Amino acid sequence: MSEFISHECGIALVRLKQPLAYYQEKYGTPLWGFQQLFLLMEKQHNRGQDGAGVACVKFDVPAGEPYMFRERNVEANPLDKIFQALLTRYNQLVAEGAVHPEFPATAKQKFDFCGEIYLGHLRYGTSGGYNLSACHPFFRRSSWPTRNLMLAGNFNLTNTAELNDSLIAIGQHPIFATDTQAILERIGFCLDEEHERLYRALRGESLPGAEISRRINDELDPACVLRTASANWDGGYSLAGVLGNGDTFVARDPSGIRPCHWFENDEVAAFASERAPLCTVFDLETAEVREVEPGCAVVLKKSGAVTVERLKPALAKTQCAFERIYFSRGNDADIYCERKALGAGLADQLWASIGGDLEHSIFSFIPNTAEVAYFGLMSELRRRRRAEVKQKLLAAAKAGKITEALVDDLILHNWPRGEKLVTKDVKMRTFISQEKSRNNLASHIYDVTYGVVQPTDNLVCVDDSIVRGTTLRRSILRILKRLNPKKIIIASTAPQIRYPDCYGIDMSEISKFVAFEAAVTLLKERGQGPLIEEVYRLCCDELKNPSAEPVNHVRKIYDPFTAEEISKKITQLVSPKPNGWQGEIEIIYQSIENLHRALPDHGGDWYFTGKYPTPGGYRVVNQAFVNYFEKHEGRSY
Repeated sequence: MSEFISHECGIALVRLKQPLAYYQEKYGTPLWGFQQLFLLMEKQHNRGQDGAGVACVKFDVPAGEPYMFRERNVEANPLDKIFQALLTRYNQLVAEGAVHPEFPATAKQKFDFCGEIYLGHLRYGTSGGYNLSACHPFFRRSSWPTRNLMLAGNFNLTNTAELNDSLIAIGQHPIFATDTQAILERIGFCLDEEHERLYRALRGESLPGAEISRRINDELDPACVLRTASANWDGGYSLAGVLGNGDTFVARDPSGIRPCHWFENDEVAAFASERAPLCTVFDLETAEVREVEPGCAVVLKKSGAVTVERLKPALAKTQCAFERIYFSRGNDADIYCERKALGAGLADQLWASIGGDLEHSIFSFIPNTAEVAYFGLMSELRRRRRAEVKQKLLAAAKAGKITEALVDDLILHNWPRGEKLVTKDVKMRTFISQEKSRNNLASHIYDVTYGVVQPTDNLVCVDDSIVRGTTLRRSILRILKRLNPKKIIIASTAPQIRYPDCYGIDMSEISKFVAFEAAVTLLKERGQGPLIEEVYRLCCDELKNPSAEPVNHVRKIYDPFTAEEISKKITQLVSPKPNGWQGEIEIIYQSIENLHRALPDHGGDWYFTGKYPTPGGYRVVNQAFVNYFEKHEGRSY
């Protein structure tokens, strides 16, 4: 994705299953779990650069001593800063003699982050701002271990306001900053209720206080708490939580929108947003890593018992397609193959666009995350060229006309050429987190390789997706023109992004989508402008009186046009003024059919099709259009 889009956060959880002395003896350090957490987070650093947070929980700490710890940072390179600071503190304790690494008990006693459970979070700021208070893990404190709760997640809920209202209705005073806070308080309330129920029942047995506390720790059922707390949640989520008594849970939404993977052996149970980091950090085969099933929670009791509990009935599985197109790291085996398939899916349109003239076409990619799709496209083009050469050779052989000149011509000419033509200055990303600054600096993010493209060449660049079109307008097309090709073709591996996301990606303002801009422009040019006001009225009515079956009225904006018509208008909208260059520009998008063919197990395509997996999604898309029509900026949920 050549444009900066804030998106899914990353979670990591490491739960040790052996005494700390075991890891000291086998791995040479009592901080093995701490190190594994760092590696899991480092391997997912693509998922969050606006902040990071880590937490540690210790088992069997004497009363009166702390046992839950948290560190968060929202500065540049937050993950590095957190772990460097903590390891510096640990090394100082070792140097002072307060900690003896060969005796894990001293490390556990003196160093905050030597414990049995580690929780980590990498944040992209889709809500709640960029300050420390919005950074996970969130912490709800109590003097009762079973009421202490740390929570980190990768999610967005569409009905946070309703959840806050329900808390107000029972007398609470919720913080309205983020949906994380709403979830924390809701789980916390249900945790308090379950704790009180157990306490009253055990007190009726005339047990001593210490025994009551022990029994509550043993009998508390995190799945029961989550089942009650999540009853009215609408959105996509992967949540990781730790209780003060040592119980741990990881839960996933019933549509499987947000990803979450895990594995366990006799040493450790570990969770991460992506599968590949678990494989790398723990040296696993892909088959050893499981998905957290949609609508389920994996619960790990302090005793070591691990169970998979159903929280809500599973819905149709609509895993986020953008995870596979762009967000997740491409070293996962399945994602790698899927991205190659996405690139190959563009071959028909690109072949037609260049008229089959591979001899005078150069293929490249923007940005680096589109590289795997580019490989897939090149493989498919070579396959087609080989088939073409084979047929011509067979025809020539049949006619007895094979000559050395013919063979040379077929073998040496008209093969796809690939070059590295566009380079992104990654150092600039740090300075471009806010939109106004991003727009001002957009024209300097990319640079090109000169001296490769000839005036007779078509220049094809593969991109992951095109959302706003801003970077194309202000940067990419302007610098590609400097190469003076005959034609510039930008090929998106994703279809046209037409509708807002509300489940984790920062794409909720429909007016900023170039596909929406193109459709509205076409309506006005063709005298169909009144449809815009009609859709506005329909959206308002739907928001006031929701239909029994949710309706996305915004789809009417696109219905009058083919995908090709909208692509042509997008091309016009993003094309810079000629300024002496007389070449042609064409924007090509992936088809929905090819998307589904490439990603058969990830049908979450609402941003392309407008078919949302939850009622809240339909409410958001209609609200987004109302905001556009009324000229209100900001999130539509």
